[in-house]
Amino acid sequence: MTFAHPALFYSDEDSYIDGTVPFVVEGLASAEPVAVAVPRRNLRLLQEALSGFAHLVTFVDMEDTGRNPGRIIPDLRAFADRHRGAVRIISEPVWDLRTDVEYPACALHEALVNYAFSGRDLSILCPYDTATLGHDILADAEKTHPVVIDANGHRPSDHFHPARVVVATHSLPLAIPSGAASTSAGAGAMAAVRAFAREQAVQLGLDRDRVDDFALAVTELATNSVRHGGGESTVRVWAESRSIVCQVNDNGHITDVLAGRTPVHANEPGGRGLLLVNRLADLVRTQTTSNGTAIQVRFDLTDKKAT
Repeated sequence: MTFAHPALFYSDEDSYIDGTVPFVVEGLASAEPVAVAVPRRNLRLLQEALSGFAHLVTFVDMEDTGRNPGRIIPDLRAFADRHRGAVRIISEPVWDLRTDVEYPACALHEALVNYAFSGRDLSILCPYDTATLGHDILADAEKTHPVVIDANGHRPSDHFHPARVVVATHSLPLAIPSGAASTSAGAGAMAAVRAFAREQAVQLGLDRDRVDDFALAVTELATNSVRHGGGESTVRVWAESRSIVCQVNDNGHITDVLAGRTPVHANEPGGRGLLLVNRLADLVRTQTTSNGTAIQVRFDLTDKKAT
C-alpha cells in the first residue's frame, strides 16, 4: 500500500459506519496499526461499532487533539513513525461546530496532508458529513483529496489541486481591530515582548494557568519574525469572540508550507518555534502577501471580559 488520502462523504450514522468500520477491520486483519481521530460523537459511535476490536485501535478525540488543526499532522506523523510498515488512520478534522475563523486552518491542514505524507506507506481516510457541512466545504474536500468515496462508490476527484487551497488559505485577510494593543519587536527586545504579552493576557482575562503559554507563544513568534522576517516586526494583541488574539506582522515570507508541522530531530539546532506555537495555541492562521507575512494565534477565553 502506498500513500492514500480519500475523502468519505457520509450523510448519516449508517453511512458513516459503512464507510469507516470496514476500513478499520481490513487494516487490523492485515496487522496494520490503526488510529481513529474523530469528533467526540463519532468517536463513541465507532468505539461501540468496533467493540470487539476496540482494544486494538488507538482512539483520539479530535475535538481535543485537533482543536488547533496545526497540531494534527505532527500527531499523525508521531503515530505513523512509531510503527513499521503500512499504517491506517481515520482523521476527521472538519465538523459542523467548526467556526468560520477555524475552517480555513482545517482546509489548509487537509491540503498539507498530501505533502506531509507523500511516499509513506499510509492511508488516511477523512470523513465529511454531507448533511451538515456546506457546499463550499465539500468542494474544498474534493480539492484536497485525490479520491472521493460516496454512496456511489469510489471515484477520482476531478478537482484535486491541494496547492490551490494552500495559496487560497494563505491569501485570506487577517483583520486587526483599530483598538488592538501593539508593540514593536527587534533584536534584543524579547524580554519586553514577553512582558507585553503577559500584561495583555492578564488584562484581557486569559486563564491564569495559560498566561505563561500565551507569553511563550508570542515570544516565539516575535523571535522567528525578527530572525527571518527582516529584523523587526509588529506585535498586536486584542480580545475577540471569546479568544485572546495575537498577530505578528513582518516583511518576510515563509517558503516551507510545512513549517510548524515537521518534526525536528534532537540534534538539529532551531526549527522548533512554530511547532511549539502550534502545540500551545488553540488556533494558528497565516497570511502571506507580497508585502510580508502575518501569523495570528488564538487562545480560548473563559472569562466574561472577552468581547
